[in-house]
Amino acid sequence: MKHKKRSFFARSLDRVEIIGNALPHPATIFALLAFVVVIVSAISAALGLTAVHPGTGETVEVRSLFTGEGIRWMFENVEHNFVKFPPLGLVLVAMIGIGIAEGSGLITVLIRALVLKAPKRLITMAIVAAGVLSHLASEAGYVVLIPLGAVIFLALGRHPMAGLAAAFAGVSGGFAANILIGSVDPVLAGLTQSAAQIIDPEMTINPAVNVYFMWASAVMVIIIGTLVTEKIVEPRLGTYSGTEKPVEMERLQADEKKGILWAAISVVVVSGLFLLAVVPENGLLRHPGESALDSAFFNGMITAIMIFFLVPGMVYGYITGSIRNDKEGVKQMINSMSHLATYIVLVFFAAQFVYYFGYSNLGLIIAIDGAEFLRNIGFTGIPLMLAFILVSAFINMFMGSASAKWAIMAPVFVPMFMLLGYHPALTQMVFRIGDSLTNVITPMMSYFALIVAFAEKYDEDYGIGTIISTMLPYSVVLGVFWALLLILWMTLGLPVGPEAPLHYVPVQP
Repeated sequence: MKHKKRSFFARSLDRVEIIGNALPHPATIFALLAFVVVIVSAISAALGLTAVHPGTGETVEVRSLFTGEGIRWMFENVEHNFVKFPPLGLVLVAMIGIGIAEGSGLITVLIRALVLKAPKRLITMAIVAAGVLSHLASEAGYVVLIPLGAVIFLALGRHPMAGLAAAFAGVSGGFAANILIGSVDPVLAGLTQSAAQIIDPEMTINPAVNVYFMWASAVMVIIIGTLVTEKIVEPRLGTYSGTEKPVEMERLQADEKKGILWAAISVVVVSGLFLLAVVPENGLLRHPGESALDSAFFNGMITAIMIFFLVPGMVYGYITGSIRNDKEGVKQMINSMSHLATYIVLVFFAAQFVYYFGYSNLGLIIAIDGAEFLRNIGFTGIPLMLAFILVSAFINMFMGSASAKWAIMAPVFVPMFMLLGYHPALTQMVFRIGDSLTNVITPMMSYFALIVAFAEKYDEDYGIGTIISTMLPYSVVLGVFWALLLILWMTLGLPVGPEAPLHYVPVQP
């Protein structure tokens, strides 16, 4: 019997996975990377490498970690780096609520209901779409939806890594593709406006300037994410042979249906209370004089996520008898935390690496020099924007925070593109495309260690190589189609959002 010859792309992904998984444990890799930063910072400082910050005009110098001052800083900040690493607190807070929802059986019964009722052919699309929409709740998709995608796929007899990948692609793609305004939009708009006012002091940028293109991108990401999962990723993964057991698909019992009903009612009640606290100008969670997008609700979205899981979880547990008192509730919270041991160890070393990188200014200098390189190329039109996508994607491999990157890049690219005749809203949108493309394959992304921990649940041999090789097809295919969408958009001359045309006409004195 002849074996079907595998494509070059499939064989290449296999090699990426083999090489990646031959690397040491991710915690060890982050520790080694931290050590490399120390050495590189010392060499770069000795060579006198500098860059001029485009926003402040100040000269940025490399700070060597291999000096008395640097060593003292590392010694004093081990605990600070670990405790202050943003994803750590977000995950731990969310798991308080998730632990109750999971321990009570609510998540399990909802998965069973989804698997039993939903058309099987639409499950992949639903998971990718949920990933795109998850950005309305800040970055909760990384904590909640990605592991849920794996659980659902396993329950359907499909490979859990394919479900994880589909959710991951949707969540990361949601940065440049969404239906409504998310919490990151006002931040980016503010940075873009400040940069635009270097050229035009009267220009204002509203948070919705990218919504037209984001709507089209959302449809594209959902379609492409579904096709890549089912046509490339899942066939390559094959049949799951790990030890993790799927959720049982028994028919729902009467008490379970009653529990779901009351849990849903509790969600409606909690949602109504949040609306009363956020929508009115004098709402309890509104800061005086600030918009709803700047309210305590959006600033503390992870607290809302915890509550949205904790309350219905407790209600469901009470109705079904799975959580009868506070002791059982606390026990479920503790159980959920016990599964995070791998993640906590990874975060400890990942945090040291990220903060070393920031302290040394190496990431800042790489970002500035990358931006300067594109400015010196002198491209215009569509080639300029395509090149900007590539530069944004490349810089994202070294500097994970989108707002931090845009704070550096906006003062260079927004004024330069304005002088070339392009509106700041277009520049911002193109940046978001590039940033989204490599989020799924860069270990610098804050939640990458968490994704590795999720994957290891299904096979302890899964590592960084597995994640990168699994997600690389999404980066490649989405990159091609996003480029085609941008070319079509610019050719037709469509605005990227309200009050956001493609072109900018300089104000005449």
